[in-house]
Amino acid sequence: MAYILLTPLTTRLNKFRMIGQRLSRRGDVSSPSRLSLWLRSETFSRCRSSLSAVCVLSLTWLVSSLGSAEEQPSGLEDGYVLIAPMGASVVHLIDSQQHIVHSWDCGEGPGNATYLEKGGTLLRTGKIDSRAFSSRATFSSGKFSKMPGGAGGRIRRYSWDGELLWDYLVADDHLHHHHDVEPMPNGNVLVIAWERHTKDEAIAAGRDPETLAEDAIWTETILEIKPKGKTDGEVVWRWRLWDHLVQDHDETKLNHGKVADHPERVDFNYATRRGGADWIHLNSVDYNADLDQIALGARWFSEGWIIDHSTTTEEAAGSTGGRQGKGGDILYRWGNPAAYGAGTEADRVFFAHHDVRWIDDGSPGAGNLMIFNNGEHGARAYSSVDEFIPPVDEHGSYPLEEGQAFAPEAFSWSYSAPDDGFYSARISGAQRLPGGNTLVCSGEQGWLFVVTPQGERVWELKIAEWINPKPVASTAATEPSETPAAAQAQGKGKGKSGGKGKSAKGRRKGGGKGGKGGGAAGSSAGRIRGSAFRAPWYPADYSEAFEQLPADRN
Repeated sequence: MAYILLTPLTTRLNKFRMIGQRLSRRGDVSSPSRLSLWLRSETFSRCRSSLSAVCVLSLTWLVSSLGSAEEQPSGLEDGYVLIAPMGASVVHLIDSQQHIVHSWDCGEGPGNATYLEKGGTLLRTGKIDSRAFSSRATFSSGKFSKMPGGAGGRIRRYSWDGELLWDYLVADDHLHHHHDVEPMPNGNVLVIAWERHTKDEAIAAGRDPETLAEDAIWTETILEIKPKGKTDGEVVWRWRLWDHLVQDHDETKLNHGKVADHPERVDFNYATRRGGADWIHLNSVDYNADLDQIALGARWFSEGWIIDHSTTTEEAAGSTGGRQGKGGDILYRWGNPAAYGAGTEADRVFFAHHDVRWIDDGSPGAGNLMIFNNGEHGARAYSSVDEFIPPVDEHGSYPLEEGQAFAPEAFSWSYSAPDDGFYSARISGAQRLPGGNTLVCSGEQGWLFVVTPQGERVWELKIAEWINPKPVASTAATEPSETPAAAQAQGKGKGKSGGKGKSAKGRRKGGGKGGKGGGAAGSSAGRIRGSAFRAPWYPADYSEAFEQLPADRN
């Protein structure tokens, strides 16, 4: 059984807002950006109760004119899904009929994330071993056995035809890339990296020494890297969590203050039971070009954070400057108000989540935030996909009443199916499609499926079964037949390209990326495990490189 959780009747106004956004994109109003911001503003929120009756009537008429939920597209709408199985060297681009339309053999398994970019290039991460970032590491035969989940270190870009265009390392004794990257409209790449600090540095910054189980602690940094040449890059912007800490453990140390008075900072002594040195465990980064803001997913805090990208690197190190005037302080956080002293454990609604992202322009709910809410053993043993509406005003700010938690009070839409076994405790992601359905990647299970707004599953693919089909007896009494997917996943074949990449039409204003990435580690006995970091969807017109593909499909 599938469950759909909705907020009270007045949140029907949120549907009215989404319809207004759709009308604005069709050109039926004069100022789409202004309308979209006003519909999310504090002014509009104050009008909700008095406008309920009028808006419900308006909603009825608008839904009638645009089509009912039953008339919306079902299944996986026309487009492409990028599949990078854990442990496999080959990345597949498939269509809605599950045909392979293109493949890249990258020679090694991914670090975690893999993206398709405009023009048909592939951005892919890889894993580099590190002694400095091995949690309680033991070094044997040149391999580090304790690299934490999500470890990366290498970022590569491939052409449509598989040529290696860029090979860049963020892997030394001080910084190490992990989990996610984000291709930006300007061609640069946002990178999440661990930043290593010694035990003495942590204590001086206000960390309780009783919670330091190792000789170092890792905070987080976000780098914007401009590719240069084939193996070089320039860091053109940087944000460091280390610059935005607060602690109420020791008034003689740095960063002292009352945690509840500083929701814009991160409590240096929260979530100390998690992760050892990997204390925050950011696992996703998303960029909003309209707001010039960055969304981050902090797994061990069970929170999503938003920071300002419009700052300089110098401003990002402080609390002033940038479009919001707050420097690199946290603009907005949601999922667990206990993390900043505005609630208790009972108020937590995120459970070791992944894939914090804005819903793209062109899809219902555009501008809202969505997560894959993994769940945790012992806390909530099932997964969900959840959408919520951040209280952003017309200036891109997030109002907060002193002493209160950030809004909203509840999700605006949620999908879960515990009776059907929908549960992935790690990795995973979800993406709202333009037609209103949602593509889900239950990563640990390697289960891709599409759900309607009403929670009906209308398309699915099990990666392991798709790549490793049951053998079919050969009439020639030779080897069992092997599908192109199985052959390519094991490096035995190459996908058909059908043309070189040229240019592309971006989905998001400012040249957004389309979808999030996929892929990470592990296979056995020549068979590919089906797990995947994420599996993003891209529209049929995302790249002109697709124009010649249909005739070449396997």
